Amino acid sequence: MILKRPSLSRRTVLRGAGATLALPLLEIMRDRSHAAGPSQGKAPIRAGFFYIPNGVVQRAWHPVDEGKNFTLSPTLEPLRPIREHISLHTRLDRIKVAGTDGHAQAGACWLSSAAPDELSPAGYPLKKTIDQIMAEEAGKHTAFRSLELSCNPYEDNRESVYFDNISWYGHGHVARSLRDPQAVFNRLFAVKEHQEQGSVLDLVREDARSLDRDLGVADRGKLDEYMESIRTVERQIERVTRRQAEIDQLKVAPPTKPWQAMTRDEFIQVMGDLMILAFRTDLTRVCTIMSSPERWGSPLTVHGLFDKPVDHHSMTHGQGNEHVRTKLEALDQFHLQQFATLVAKMAAVPEGEGSLLDNSMFLLGSGISDGSLHVYTDLPTIIAGRGGGAIAANHHLKSPPGTPIANLWLSMIQVMGVKASKIGDSTGALKLA
Repeated sequence: MILKRPSLSRRTVLRGAGATLALPLLEIMRDRSHAAGPSQGKAPIRAGFFYIPNGVVQRAWHPVDEGKNFTLSPTLEPLRPIREHISLHTRLDRIKVAGTDGHAQAGACWLSSAAPDELSPAGYPLKKTIDQIMAEEAGKHTAFRSLELSCNPYEDNRESVYFDNISWYGHGHVARSLRDPQAVFNRLFAVKEHQEQGSVLDLVREDARSLDRDLGVADRGKLDEYMESIRTVERQIERVTRRQAEIDQLKVAPPTKPWQAMTRDEFIQVMGDLMILAFRTDLTRVCTIMSSPERWGSPLTVHGLFDKPVDHHSMTHGQGNEHVRTKLEALDQFHLQQFATLVAKMAAVPEGEGSLLDNSMFLLGSGISDGSLHVYTDLPTIIAGRGGGAIAANHHLKSPPGTPIANLWLSMIQVMGVKASKIGDSTGALKLA
């Protein structure tokens, strides 16, 4: 049970009958004067990575100008409502190592800290990825070092592990991504999977009432809003579970798990919501999300965009056809819309003097620039958030030709508190502000 006191530890959790619920940063936690690590008092910096496969249609991606208040290109138009929060980076490259699959290398090595000559036994420039380098430092202060999520609805495993994971502890040691939202929720909030129960909020309600008596008006409002966000995620999972039950009743050959019945936007959003919950409760400060795997021949259904499932990878090789290219541009816009929605949710979470987004770096990118050419030059890269003030927003920053994307990775790990002057083939930290 929570003890009454004029200030509250950042580590305080609500407990009850097989569940624990971490709390968001409250004002009562900021009042503690004695040192308790970086997570106490000042909001921590978070890093999230949102991966899109198979590159983008380059002709529609690049703006005509650079600098502050740049003109959004057709593909970037979904970012307009959040443009004040984003920075676009162009001309960032990674050297492709010949003799290995272009898509596998693009996915597995996107966040790799390896230089081109640092080949793994499999022939990929793959070492520890930067999210795991960040996690080594940030994970000293959180319940989970990192969180790896995937919106891949398939279990056919027709591709190797290199296509379906972007986070690695080192070559041969993959940080496998989780694909079941309920399993992620249970893991984050320590719900006993074997226990039949309704809401995690019901389990911790008594402890929450005890805490509420010690909170001020602002903290009570923040706690209520946070509890409602927990309930929203629970409802999302409940809805898809009910949908699965309805499919079962129709005797249609159903997917084996409820999350396989989600639409693409539902799947991406619920995973993003789980990331946001983990960030705001300081359960982790590092998260990766794969919107879908690299290459992957299984067709994806994108409701509201296409009238039938599409094979994203095959489409990229038909860009000579104007009709196909237009469809690809629409899919690029779909991914940016999902990203923009998550960014807006993060911006709406108050934290300290700003928002959760202000204290985060949420990056959208791909390990391949053009899916038809299999090239790694001018990788699509967008950062949302200000990283605690380290990052300029509403900017298009065009680097000199041939700038390694490792320069950006170096800058980002420095923002996360990692002491490093070089990573992979970096030539210096990229200017972010």
